[in-house]
Amino acid sequence: MSPPMSLSTSLSGRRTTTLAVVSLFTLTSCGLVEGSEDDSGPAAQGYPVTVENCGAEVAFDREPENVVLLKSAAVPFLADLDALDRVGTRAGEYPREYYDDQTWEQLKEIPALTGKTDAGGHLQISKEVVIDREPDLVLGEVENLDRGTLKSVSIPLLEEPGLCEEGIDEPGFDDVFSQMEMYGDVFNRADEAQAATADLKQRLAGLESRADGENRTAAVLYPTIGGGVTYAYGTRSMAHPILEAAGFEDVFAEVDKRVFEVSLEELLSRDPDVLVLLHPGDEEKQVVDAVTDLPGAASLTAVRNDDVMPLLFNYAEPPTPLSVDGLEKVIDHFEETS
Repeated sequence: MSPPMSLSTSLSGRRTTTLAVVSLFTLTSCGLVEGSEDDSGPAAQGYPVTVENCGAEVAFDREPENVVLLKSAAVPFLADLDALDRVGTRAGEYPREYYDDQTWEQLKEIPALTGKTDAGGHLQISKEVVIDREPDLVLGEVENLDRGTLKSVSIPLLEEPGLCEEGIDEPGFDDVFSQMEMYGDVFNRADEAQAATADLKQRLAGLESRADGENRTAAVLYPTIGGGVTYAYGTRSMAHPILEAAGFEDVFAEVDKRVFEVSLEELLSRDPDVLVLLHPGDEEKQVVDAVTDLPGAASLTAVRNDDVMPLLFNYAEPPTPLSVDGLEKVIDHFEETS
């Protein structure tokens, strides 16, 4: 199993997408092009708003009202801003564990285009299915629906900065707060964004006061279930500040990468005291087995002491309000096993 799209993009760089020129031309003639009669009304109060995202400027004349979600990472932001009702359709996987009851009930009411993914967890959806919904915003970029494809039919796209091709130089919880502010601007929810950020900062301060890694070392991995490459996270990943906030010393703290392949020999040489293993969902046992079944893995201190924790992917990547939940889960887990 290869890493999910949001992970593998940083390994191989952005692939060039071939535009379906004929079908897109047809759609541009149906009122989707910026400046058409259907899109020439006055800007709403509080607009226009322009935000920077993945090196591009994205402009809005009014609050988006027909959003298509292609990744789950934006959900906690929208939930905190009371803006989930602006999502018309969604695609991909949305693990129940991420959400409180209210958010889950809202998500269930949003029609799903598809949950189909390939073996690596990459969303499988056609351009036409999304474009036919005539969204005024798409959240989350997938391989065949990149910014250029959607821009050609005047549909704006926003991606989480941690999943952009250039990534974030030094990710941290401040990136969660700045992204909340950005969504507050886009959805005209500045007050809600300020309140949500204050709550997150208060929670974070409480968790950091509890943090006690007892001078233990740690690593965050993404193993390939069923055999294959094991990936590790460096300082360009949100996994790094989560480990630090939990009081651990990251054994890959000198690696200036978001994610990279790592051999068992390398893990043995660094020998972390604890391991956090990321997985896309409902695969806790399998992801642990993917490491513990490796020949020689029994020599790892974390394996020998059973200090191995499976963790759903979005609790560590990218920076979102779930990062605070992820920190709490890491602290709780290793407090119990210390």
